[in-house]
Amino acid sequence: MATAEGKVLQFKSPDTVDPSILETFPYAGPKQHVQYSTNEFTAVCPFSGLPDIGIVTIDYMPGEKCVELKSLKYYLLSYRDVGIYQEHVTAKLYEDISQTLQAQELTLTVVYQTRGGIDTTCSISSKDQ
Repeated sequence: MATAEGKVLQFKSPDTVDPSILETFPYAGPKQHVQYSTNEFTAVCPFSGLPDIGIVTIDYMPGEKCVELKSLKYYLLSYRDVGIYQEHVTAKLYEDISQTLQAQELTLTVVYQTRGGIDTTCSISSKDQ
C-alpha cells in the first residue's frame, strides 16, 4: 500500500493471483522450443504505487503439455492491480508456469520499462536450477 499526497493507493496482494487459471493441452511431437511474448504486462510497485510495465517472454521446450494462450493472457492480466516487486513477479511467474507445464526446459524473462533512469531485466531459467 503506497501513499501519494496523503492518499492511500490500494492494490491487491500477490496471493490473489490464481495459477489454476492456466490451462494446458496435451503435446506429443518432436522436441521444439515454444516462445510466447507480450508487451502488455503490468503490475504495481508496492513501494511507489506506480505501474511496472514490462515485456514477458516465456520460452520452453514442452514435455507432455503446452499452455493454452487465452488462459495465459488471463493469468498475466490478473497481475494488473497486484503490488509486487519486479524480481518477485518474475519468480512467481516462473514458479506458476513451471509447475503448470512441467516443461523439459523453461526460461522466463521480464524486461521492464525504464523507471527513474534504470533499466531492469529479470530472467529465470531451468538450466540454472
